[in-house]
Amino acid sequence: MRTLIESGGIEESIDGGRGYRWRIATGIVCALATTALLFGGYLYLRNRHAQQTKAAEPPSDSTSAAQPKGAIKAEVFADDPLLEGDQTVIGGIVKNVSSEELAGVLVDLELKRRKDAGTEKRSVSVVPAKLASQEEGQYSLRVRSADYSNVRVIAVRGGADSAQLAYAQSSGKKRPAEKLEGKTIIVNRPPPSKGGFLNTPDNPARIP
Repeated sequence: MRTLIESGGIEESIDGGRGYRWRIATGIVCALATTALLFGGYLYLRNRHAQQTKAAEPPSDSTSAAQPKGAIKAEVFADDPLLEGDQTVIGGIVKNVSSEELAGVLVDLELKRRKDAGTEKRSVSVVPAKLASQEEGQYSLRVRSADYSNVRVIAVRGGADSAQLAYAQSSGKKRPAEKLEGKTIIVNRPPPSKGGFLNTPDNPARIP
């Protein structure tokens, strides 16, 4: 009888230990599963936010100003914008550096607006319309200074189909330095009074 009781007690103790370990293991698994779900949700939200931010960003310079492959056919010398009254003159020179004639050459400019920081494109014709090899032509555009804050060349096109041409860009004419005009200021001094004094019986002055 004593053996059975002891045996039964041992079995009960073993079953209780197994149940305790099972509860511990179940708790650990639940905790790991919860952590994995939270971490997975965090990664999903972060990736989604990154994609939305990237989609909202304007295209980079390399994308918007992508050039066709091949030998360079034109070189653009972009002058510094010149202020004339309430307008800004944008221009420069395009040189045909290829061995063939270039016709219908256009310079595409990207202007940045002041009011909303957005951009817009303007296409400016090069004069003369045809450029022989090593010949240069000019392009020019006038805009209101209050409307735009920045400008850059984004493409050069030419030919009957206005296809993009591979080009190189260099700095053109610098903006001339502002001239400071000197002015002569003449100060009229009162004539000296009798005896060299300002206060005389004929011209009295009140002293506070």
